[in-house]
Order: sequence, then structure tokens, then C-alpha cells
Amino acid sequence: METLLRVAVLVSSLLHCSAFLDLSGPSEVRGVWRGSITLPCAYVPVEDLVQQTLTWTVVHDKGSGTIIRRDGSDDHILLSEYRDRVSIPKDAPGNVSLLILNLEVSDRGTYTCQVTWKDSNNSLIAKEITTKLEVVKVAATKPIIRAGQLGLTVPAGASTSLTCEASGSPPISYRWFRSVPAGKAVFLSSGAELAWHSLRPSDSGTYFCEAENRAGAGAVQRSDAVQLTVTDLPITATTSESGVGYPGKNDTIHDFQRTGLSLYLVILIAVVCGAVVFLVISLIICVTKPKEAQVYDVKSRNLRAATSSSRDSTGYYEEPISSTENNYVMEPRENKISEEVNKNVSDCAGNPQESEYEVGDTS
Repeated sequence: METLLRVAVLVSSLLHCSAFLDLSGPSEVRGVWRGSITLPCAYVPVEDLVQQTLTWTVVHDKGSGTIIRRDGSDDHILLSEYRDRVSIPKDAPGNVSLLILNLEVSDRGTYTCQVTWKDSNNSLIAKEITTKLEVVKVAATKPIIRAGQLGLTVPAGASTSLTCEASGSPPISYRWFRSVPAGKAVFLSSGAELAWHSLRPSDSGTYFCEAENRAGAGAVQRSDAVQLTVTDLPITATTSESGVGYPGKNDTIHDFQRTGLSLYLVILIAVVCGAVVFLVISLIICVTKPKEAQVYDVKSRNLRAATSSSRDSTGYYEEPISSTENNYVMEPRENKISEEVNKNVSDCAGNPQESEYEVGDTS
């Protein structure tokens, strides 16, 4: 009796868990050739049940087999034709959908998602769902134009862009045109985006784009034209106080502060350099001037001594005071020295026939 009760509890718990563990996903999906597709497969995690294995299998015209298998170690891609093209989310518990990139027509077929769980009694529970995949070639649709953040009315000097968007089998090629008078159009560039780094008023005009792909058999789809208007108002910065409508206040202040600081440094450096030059010149003058005065005074005393000896000596020679001796007396007044020198020079000039120095008696 007790054994039957345990079996009944176990069966009841399994049925209860099985009721909660149910894979969900569509029965059929359609993918676009050269595009990507996600085959949905998901369940609600249960606390006492741990996912053990996950497998995706396929049956198509090329045959059948296991595309990918996930276990406790890692994901294993088993069919080479799907290598580097399939993946399963890893950080979303309960989401075991299959992502397929670069769809080929040969990828259409029936795909099966199978999940196995283990409960607290080490019993295994398995569920699976089947999804049919169709791969179709879709021609490019009529493109639409999306403006940048500033819209279609933009101030001069701003940067903006126009983006051309179309759906269909990739790759989709885009071309941009600008309408001109007489119903003509000028080709501008290729690519989904038409961008300007610095708008000018002459950029105002009517623009449209075209889109096409290989699935469209050469059919070109043209978008509706849009009018881009570039105003003459320059871009103005807003202050941090109000945030709007107060042009360039903070930027002007910062620029002025940076300029004023640089000018102040230049002036300071110039003043310091001038002071240093002035100090060096002053030192040179102070050092050289006393030496010149001393030499001049010594020469003056020698000249006077020579003149006096020429007048008073009768028969002997008196050697003039050497400029290297230090027993001379400094004369502070320059005018007196000049007068004496001029007087001695004039005396010498008045006796041109006399020798500057007389040795002994000439008689």
C-alpha cells in the first residue's frame, strides 16, 4: 500500500511539472533570402527542474540531421552547412530559439526543437515542437527617407544626414538624387546615408533616393521626395544656466579667459626678461667704471710728475710713478682732474723744443 502511494505521488508530481513545462513557438515562419531568421522556442523555467540537453534538428530537401546540440559542456554544431550561421541565446533562461544567418533557399524545411530536463528524483522529462521554415526572395520595397535629429529645417553650419530605408532580400543598393528645375535629377552618391558635415544655404533643395536588389529582377523603387531647408541663422551655443536661447555666453567667456591668460603670461615674461637685461647692464657699468677712473687718475698723476721733473731737475732722472703701484690718491672731483690735465697739456704745448724728460745737465 505504501509503495502504491509513493508511485502515485511521483506520477502526480511528474504530471504537475509536465503541465508547467511546455515549449512554445509558431508552427510556420517565413524568412527572406540572404537575410536572417529566428525560429522561436521557449519555456518557463521551473525551480526543481534542470535543463539537461537541447537539440535542433532539420528535415529538408538535402536530407535530415541534428543542426546543433547543447549539453553541460557547450554548444556543438553538427551539420557543416550551418557552421558559423546558427546560434542559441546563452544568457536568457528558457529561451532556446534558433537564429539562422544568411538564409539560403535550401534552408527551407521542418525544424524541431527538443528539450530534456531532470527533476529532483533524477527523472528525465522531454518536450519538443516543430516549425516549418519557408525562404522567399523578396524584391526591395519602396524606400522611405528618415531625417537626422535636427529634422528637415537645419541652420547653416550644422551637420545632418538623410537615411534611405527599404526592406527585402539583401543586399539592397541605394542611390541618392537631387531634383533640379525642368523635372531633372542630379545623381549625388551611393549608399543608404547622405550626410553633410557643414551645411550651407545652397544645400537647400529636394532630395529622393532609389533602392533595388537582385530579387527584384532589376526593378527600381523610388522614395517620395523631401525638402531640406538650410536657414541663414548660425549655430549658437546655449548657456548652462537656462539651457536654451542664450547664444554663446559661456563659450565667449571661456575663450576670453583663455586668451587673457595667455596675454598675461606673455607680458609677464617680457617684463622679467627686460628686468634681467637691465640688471646685467647695470652690473657691467658698475664694475668697469671705477677701474677706468683709477687708470685715468694714475695717468694724470704720472703726467704731472713728469712735467714737474722736467722743470725742477738739474741733473738727475726721476722715474715716473708706475700705474701698477697702489700709493696713489683717488680724486673724487672729475672737473679738478680735467683742469689740471688741461693745464699740464698746455704747458707742454708751450715748450715744444723741450724734451718731456731731461737727464742730467745739458751744459
